[in-house]
Amino acid sequence: MRTLLVSFLLALGMFTFSEERDFNTPEAVLEKLYPGAVVEVKNIVLSKEQQKEIENLAKAPLSSRLISIYVVKKEGRVIAYGYVDTHRVRTHTESVLFVINPEGKIELIEVLSFNEPLEYMADENWLALFKGKSLDGNASRIRRSIPNMTGATLTARAIKKAASRALAIWKVLFGGGS
Repeated sequence: MRTLLVSFLLALGMFTFSEERDFNTPEAVLEKLYPGAVVEVKNIVLSKEQQKEIENLAKAPLSSRLISIYVVKKEGRVIAYGYVDTHRVRTHTESVLFVINPEGKIELIEVLSFNEPLEYMADENWLALFKGKSLDGNASRIRRSIPNMTGATLTARAIKKAASRALAIWKVLFGGGS
């Protein structure tokens, strides 16, 4: 009986304190957002010049020159781009999908994985404030135009920085650079 109780408590503890919180995949989000579209994944190795240009535009460093871009096509025409940015918030990581339209504006931001306490996670209403935002040559404009979240300032800062990175990547790779 005691062994059963200990096993139960251990199992409960593993469930309660699990840090793995995956919510969705980029493909699933994009297929739901654009029914009938084809999602292609392109792995791109940025040149050192592209990396430098992205970092200058975003005012934020890239963790790697290897990036994956999701190209969404319908009837042979590109209708959106997706980029997943994985970054540290406080002590753990989050992965966020940025969906950008062909004009270089954010269509949607979705948190795919969040490993901090859930009370620090950005909610859909706050993420919706990014819709229609573009880089417009000034990454700090995005950071100033979106308010922080009370009690989740580090999450807000991380997502704002990541949004600037995503838009800078789009601009350099698909929007003609600066």
